[in-house]
Amino acid sequence: MQKRFFCFGQKVNFGNSNLLKMETTTIELDEVLLAEADLSLLRKLVVHNDEVNTFDWVIETLIKVCGHTFEQAEQCSLFIHYKGKYGVKTGLFDALQPMKDAIAERGINVTIE
Repeated sequence: MQKRFFCFGQKVNFGNSNLLKMETTTIELDEVLLAEADLSLLRKLVVHNDEVNTFDWVIETLIKVCGHTFEQAEQCSLFIHYKGKYGVKTGLFDALQPMKDAIAERGINVTIE
């Protein structure tokens, strides 16, 4: 697991003087940073349109399985409907495979490309 350290300056008002309070925050990253990843290893989790699954079911699935917000899931479902398919998530194959399996178990056509 990689760790990155960032310093954030915050202006603090003490009476007549303004001081800059510095805080150090540790952010732990559990996935490889996109900037550091070998881009040739990245894949897309692609959901395909069908005539069976409802918008609500696809939206609920994307929220639960992919961690999308409601707005993200709703936009993805519209792209899927109008374009025929849409890459709902990008990442390494090993990270996408469990999501693909979970989406497929819900009866939605999904591939990793």
